[in-house]
Amino acid sequence: MRDVALCCADCGQVQPLGDLSWRCGRCGGVLDVTGLRSVLPGLTDLSGRPPTLWRYAEALPVAEPPGLSMGEGMTPLIGVPGHPAAAVKVDYLMPTGSFKDRGAVLLAALAQDLAVTRMVADSSGNAGTAIAAYAARAGIACEVYVPAATSPGKVAQLRSYGATVHRVEGSREDTADAAIGAASRPGVFYASHAWHPLFLHGTKTYVFELWEQLGGRLPDALALPAGNGTLMLGCYLGCRDLLAQRLIDRLPAITAVQAERCAPLAEAFARGLSGPVAVTSSATIAEGIAIARPPRGEQILSAVRDTGGAVVTVTDDQIRAAQADLARSGLYVEPTSAVCWAAFRAGLIRALPASGPEPQVVVPLCGTGLKSKPPAEISDGR
Repeated sequence: MRDVALCCADCGQVQPLGDLSWRCGRCGGVLDVTGLRSVLPGLTDLSGRPPTLWRYAEALPVAEPPGLSMGEGMTPLIGVPGHPAAAVKVDYLMPTGSFKDRGAVLLAALAQDLAVTRMVADSSGNAGTAIAAYAARAGIACEVYVPAATSPGKVAQLRSYGATVHRVEGSREDTADAAIGAASRPGVFYASHAWHPLFLHGTKTYVFELWEQLGGRLPDALALPAGNGTLMLGCYLGCRDLLAQRLIDRLPAITAVQAERCAPLAEAFARGLSGPVAVTSSATIAEGIAIARPPRGEQILSAVRDTGGAVVTVTDDQIRAAQADLARSGLYVEPTSAVCWAAFRAGLIRALPASGPEPQVVVPLCGTGLKSKPPAEISDGR
């Protein structure tokens, strides 16, 4: 374990990384990593390294354990026909089919280093499957709490990794509460993608790869989904690392995208508030971002404003249309993974006219469509 600790974002209390902390022991606030001297090698120094996220080892808070990696990272960056200003980063080509492998592998590395025997997670599907897969690699027993309505494909994937699956009736927040209760048992590691800050240091490698794939630059704008905001906040951390080391000269504008039927951050942004508003989540096909109470909501809003970006919403109809549009380009994603493309198609993401071969906007494709039921618009050919 490296010489880093955890610091409460609210009261400043510092806690050791090794005591299984996932929120502040004093005030219950979210924790951030402190003491990490993040060093990102230059392009020439990276050329001979393996094509995984561990190529950025000096910028990560834990070292790579032998035998844990499944080759996660360095996903393709490709264009979409007819849209020269945009590119998509195909993160659903990760080992478990979603971007969540980026954070899950760091949590499993920490759990293995701490010699814990049980991990607990809560998820709408993808984070849980990623945690379960890496727990299996590490030889650690895993329990995952999911909403009762979670896609059968994701539940089957969880069970195939040997995880104990608990299906919880009620809201996504009820699922998180159940997992927190289970994680209170002694010696249990709560591998929460929403609460544990190491997850964000895994997802920041998304933007490191993007910087490398674009030859040492970032696009003008990043569109990123925002439920719990784990990819968005990770990208913000990564951009800040690059800026601090003068590897970029400005931050790209971040547009955080929410589903219209569950948009506590978009409403807060529109009203100029510092934290998410209380909302009642309605059913949406973007199940992965239907988070009514994001624990890091204040951090998400602050990061978006710092980059000169915005928080926007898309409707379920727009998401379905975007999913179908991507499929016609050979890219089959789950509905949640189409929200950023929906925002791009609706003109909600600031982009300059394409003036060369490099994209001005990059959109992530976060999860494969093979885990979810095919929408009628795709399956019946409409």
